Amino acid sequence: MDILTWTYILVGASFALYLGIAFWTRAGSTKEFYVAGGGVSPLANGMATAADWMSAASFISMAGIISFSGYDGSVYLMGWTGGYVLLALLLAPYLRKFGKFTVPDFVGDRYYSNTARVVAVICALFISFTYVAGQMRGVGIVFSRYLEIPIEWGVVIGMCIVFFYAVLGGMKGITYTQVAQYCVLIFAYMVPAIFVSMQLTGNPIPQLGLGGEVADGTGLLDKLDGILSDLGFAEYTSGRKGMTDMFMITLALMVGTAGLPHVIVRFFTVPKVKDARLSAGYALIFIAILYTTAPAVAAFGIYNAIDSTSEKNISELPSWVNNWQKTNLIKVDDKNGDGKVQYLPDPETNELTIDKDIMVLASSEIAKLPNWVVGLVAAGAMAAALSTAAGLLLVISTSVSRDLVKTFNPGITEKKELRIARLAAAGAVVLAGYFGVNPPGFVAEVVAFAFGLAAASFFPVIIMGIFSTRINREGAIAGMISGLIFTMGYIIYFKLMSPELNSADHWWLGISPEGIGSIGMMINFVVCYFVSMATPPPPKHVQDMIQDIRIPKGAGTAQDH
Repeated sequence: MDILTWTYILVGASFALYLGIAFWTRAGSTKEFYVAGGGVSPLANGMATAADWMSAASFISMAGIISFSGYDGSVYLMGWTGGYVLLALLLAPYLRKFGKFTVPDFVGDRYYSNTARVVAVICALFISFTYVAGQMRGVGIVFSRYLEIPIEWGVVIGMCIVFFYAVLGGMKGITYTQVAQYCVLIFAYMVPAIFVSMQLTGNPIPQLGLGGEVADGTGLLDKLDGILSDLGFAEYTSGRKGMTDMFMITLALMVGTAGLPHVIVRFFTVPKVKDARLSAGYALIFIAILYTTAPAVAAFGIYNAIDSTSEKNISELPSWVNNWQKTNLIKVDDKNGDGKVQYLPDPETNELTIDKDIMVLASSEIAKLPNWVVGLVAAGAMAAALSTAAGLLLVISTSVSRDLVKTFNPGITEKKELRIARLAAAGAVVLAGYFGVNPPGFVAEVVAFAFGLAAASFFPVIIMGIFSTRINREGAIAGMISGLIFTMGYIIYFKLMSPELNSADHWWLGISPEGIGSIGMMINFVVCYFVSMATPPPPKHVQDMIQDIRIPKGAGTAQDH
């Protein structure tokens, strides 16, 4: 069977599985809609968390960035994995012990203020919409190539699928759907990686194949360094980003991960605090499988892509180039008219342009793997994008229904609250689809902006809210607003208002828009602290609540005998 047939079969079967699970586990109450009834097992929650967190950016775009950036792309590996450890150790158990449904719930109660709650809702909406734009973009790319339809129609189909199981099932449906999606995406990521590793190095373990030797006895990375140097690029294993920017991007991604509302809410779905810690450990193991494989996938992909195209006659280019040219994500332009393809660092003379977002999706075709593997990768990419999109849409709907509507209308019935949550999710799907068709950047870049906004807004007030009894509502509100406005302003200026100035020569202190969330976070911390010190401390019942969250029950009661 051809690639299109295999794709229809595998993607169709996976969609049928997701929709069946959503129908079987549909939510019947607000607690099931918001936190799956609080009864998810740690193992299932660990798999769901991994699927929720490993978005289209992880599956589709991260290896693509590393392919073209080499060493510089490691910021995404370090930032996202380090951030998850930070979240698991410092935040998850305490937030689970607090026992609310959402991050704005925590902020509103901890800072005893509806104003703080509303500011947190606004932050959650900004973060979620920015993040979901990247997921919908990934959905559109997959459909565009494998179902041979325009990206716009691909986004619409993805919207319909997410709408069904997110709106019908809520967190309960999403959780068990994400368990299935994790199984699909990790299988789809590992199978081609193992195939290609065997092809190039003879080692079936991609992580070891990355350090292995190719057919002529040269180390894979040494060979790749030599090929890129000969073409005029920097060596693959060398870094070009400034040290300050590398540090700031890594930090922004780390603390942004720890402040992501759709990941944090997953720890409210387990029965006990102990289960929150356990599910965080499971999730880290499941995440590590993909993240330790990504550098190998990146190196294999760029090596095969250059080897199969550079200095080749245009009439003899492999079929994968022609297939992807239909999506406009690969462009070949014979600028010197010699009939050959020159892949060069100078955009004025370069004749081959490859979109970063296609490297993982195209790698199976580049390596001439069986057609069923190519279709499997498409199904995995869809699972990664849809799982995260669903989690984000739930955050948006609960932020509107619970943290806005119910705050100002506490007498609302559960049935009406559930209906508002579903309407909010429907509206969010439509808006997310618009951002998917008109994204402000490639997938991982857009997602990096979401992490920056989370770092600048949520992380400081959550961490200080747990570990300090002195931080008050005035400080939290001022900190969130100042951090969010600074970070958004910087990103909007360089990415939308003045993109021609978006270079290290014009960035403040050499910090890129992807890394500016670190500065926004520091501003939030400073403003929050000093405003809190200059205003009255929180009420005693709030300080007692903080102590209860942080200190285990029974601590200090044991007597010496």
